[in-house]
This record gives sequence, structure tokens and C-alpha cells, in this order.
Amino acid sequence: MNIALAAHNNKKSLMQNLCIAYRPILKEHVLHGTATTARAIEEVTDLTINRYLPGPLGGLCQIASQIISNELDMVILFHEPGDFAFNAEFLNIINLCDQQNIPIATNLAGAEILLLGLSSGLLDWRDVHKKTQGDTV
Repeated sequence: MNIALAAHNNKKSLMQNLCIAYRPILKEHVLHGTATTARAIEEVTDLTINRYLPGPLGGLCQIASQIISNELDMVILFHEPGDFAFNAEFLNIINLCDQQNIPIATNLAGAEILLLGLSSGLLDWRDVHKKTQGDTV
């Protein structure tokens, strides 16, 4: 499955800790991340992450584009709710995930539930969904 990872600066250490804790699950999937988030994760894990541009310089738009194209199966997006500079981009991603029926987590509890569900096969329906949408798996 294709998983996108992005985090505001104040949430990068939380994303690092999540990726350390769930590394055995994440290593089995294709990871994508905004440049700074990807670098932060790679510094503390041996996970390989396909890098987008930095978040505010286009990385969030790249995530949005992949969502629209149904190329992502899950998004983990840790944002700072009070940071209004990026709220429009983050809200756009959340709305696009809702439109495309792509699971998204915006906090640690949700991310853990999605990753545990992923490891248990509870998100295998994404493969069927992509086939019915005309995408290749």
C-alpha cells in the first residue's frame, strides 16, 4: 500500500516516534513524505521514503494530486490545529481523502488505529476499491 506522511514542524518528533514504533508495519509498504518530514523519519529509522517537495513549497500539493489520482491508500497528517498558515492545505487534503474514500489520520490515536488495521488486513479493501476505480494495483 502507498502511505503518505506529513507533519508540521512541532509534530515531527511525534511522527518520528510513530514510525519507530510501527517500523515493522511501515517497512512492508511504499512510503511517501514531504521532504522535511521524510528526512526526519529517515534520521531515526532505516525506512525508505519517496520524497515530495517541502510541504509549504509543493509537497502538500503533490499529496493532494496523488489523492485525486487514487494513488494513495492512507495518509497520516499531523498538523498543528492553530497554525493557520497551513490550515488551508491540510484541510484540502482532509477533504480530498473524504471524497476519494482514503483513510486519513490527523493525530496519534488515529494513526495507530490505521496502522494496526493495516497490519491486520483490515485495509485490504483498498485494493478492491482501486480495481473498481480502474487503477492497477
